[in-house]
Amino acid sequence: MSGKEKTVLSQECDLVTLMSVVKGRLDVTTTHIYFYDLRQVKEDVERLDFKCPLYKLQEVHLRQYNLRRSAIEIYLIDQTNYFLNFTPKTRNRVLSCIYNLRPPNLMYHGNRSPADRLRSSGLTQKWINRELSNFDYLMHLNTLAGRSYNDLSQYPVFPWILADYKSDHLDLNDPKTFRDLSKPVGVVNPRNEAEVRAKYEGFEDPTGTVAKFHYGTHYSNSAGVLHYLVRVEPFTTLHIELQSGRFDVADRQFHSIPQTWNLLMDNPNDVKELIPEFFYFPEFLKNLNNFDLGILQGNKKRVHDVILPPWASTPEEFISLHRKALESEHVSLNLHHWIDLIFGYKQKGPAAVEALNVFYYCSYEGAVDLDSIKNEVEREAVEGMINNFGQTPRQLLKEPHPQRLTWEAAFAKMLKADLRRPDFTQFLDHLSHTIITVSF
Repeated sequence: MSGKEKTVLSQECDLVTLMSVVKGRLDVTTTHIYFYDLRQVKEDVERLDFKCPLYKLQEVHLRQYNLRRSAIEIYLIDQTNYFLNFTPKTRNRVLSCIYNLRPPNLMYHGNRSPADRLRSSGLTQKWINRELSNFDYLMHLNTLAGRSYNDLSQYPVFPWILADYKSDHLDLNDPKTFRDLSKPVGVVNPRNEAEVRAKYEGFEDPTGTVAKFHYGTHYSNSAGVLHYLVRVEPFTTLHIELQSGRFDVADRQFHSIPQTWNLLMDNPNDVKELIPEFFYFPEFLKNLNNFDLGILQGNKKRVHDVILPPWASTPEEFISLHRKALESEHVSLNLHHWIDLIFGYKQKGPAAVEALNVFYYCSYEGAVDLDSIKNEVEREAVEGMINNFGQTPRQLLKEPHPQRLTWEAAFAKMLKADLRRPDFTQFLDHLSHTIITVSF
């Protein structure tokens, strides 16, 4: 450092990545942010130092790590982001330091809660008025609720939206084509409701530590993300590490979308939701690296590319139709129900119990105070359980989420708005052609 640049703060921290947690130090100066990788690494291991000028800072989000309010995620104007974990006290000191330097492109949020940020953002009203797509709105909600591509245990979560994986043609005008978004995926099949309810009502922990729950697994966790992305690096390597140096047995691999849905409908203990890649990334459905994923016991076929529903002939067609289904009128008018379950008022408390939407206690914010566990071995065991089990997103809404306007109502509202030119491109899917004969 030279000239006018001066160090304002220096703080030990962890850089959280998909592959590892890197011990290091964050230095904040009057012009830059630096991270120094302090690990004792071999020559063939790449160091993870980074440097960015303050003017590139666009957003700083408060984050949880292992259910502690101890992390921040930095977003730069070039779409790069970094997930940094501190202690709760030092996290706030670092945040104050960055804000005091007044980076010119930084959107200031202070220490406001995710719920407050959502209220002040105007995103919900934009979505209601159809100024924001379903995909974009869900990505915003995930980001505000603490979900991050840098942390497998808090990976962005998206809903299963379809229930038809058998037909040769996907009919987006038929309500039966779609999954019931008002119910957790574990009870979309009504035959599972009695079992799930009985599990909750019959559970008692003599120690009083473990609260009643409907599901002993979570809809979003590290293993689930690696299950879906096993064909794509670096997730392939992470999957192999999780399975003690080899691929999981073929019958447990993600090898068929129709079969995965069928297994979810038959098993109330498997409650995996989807990840965003199902709506934009066809490559994860292809075994482009020709990994040896094993042979299925039943039909002796080798697992290769993911088997698609009959209505999609290629991964690209599946992604295109699946994205179209996400933006369909049926999903648009029912998505608020799923938002209530994952991010809203049905996430916790009596509403969650009534909705059969209660998960194992370790997935909820505030359920475990890791700093109070003095025994290091015990604390690491609890951290490992939180990391592998998955974490429930931060709650964004404590009242029912409003429903989206129908496209007719949104169109009419747009036409009535003053001082605004209607953006007809939002309604291209609903326009019909008319032939006009002109005679001279």
